[in-house]
Amino acid sequence: MGVYYFAILFIGVFLVFRAGLQAFRQGSFLKPGVWLFGVMGAVLIGVSIFMFTPGSADIVADLLGMTNKPE
Repeated sequence: MGVYYFAILFIGVFLVFRAGLQAFRQGSFLKPGVWLFGVMGAVLIGVSIFMFTPGSADIVADLLGMTNKPE
């Protein structure tokens, strides 16, 4: 599973880098495309870093209702 987390991380870094490059070319950070790439990249980086932390699989399983809780 760590391979997928690294892939998500690298895609996020690529999107943030692309947003910065696009903002440099257009001369403005306020363009919708720049914001789209920047926000999507930041979200992907955040998700991948969260998934690398210990216990994150349990948190995601609880959120998705995939745990067997004794009654």
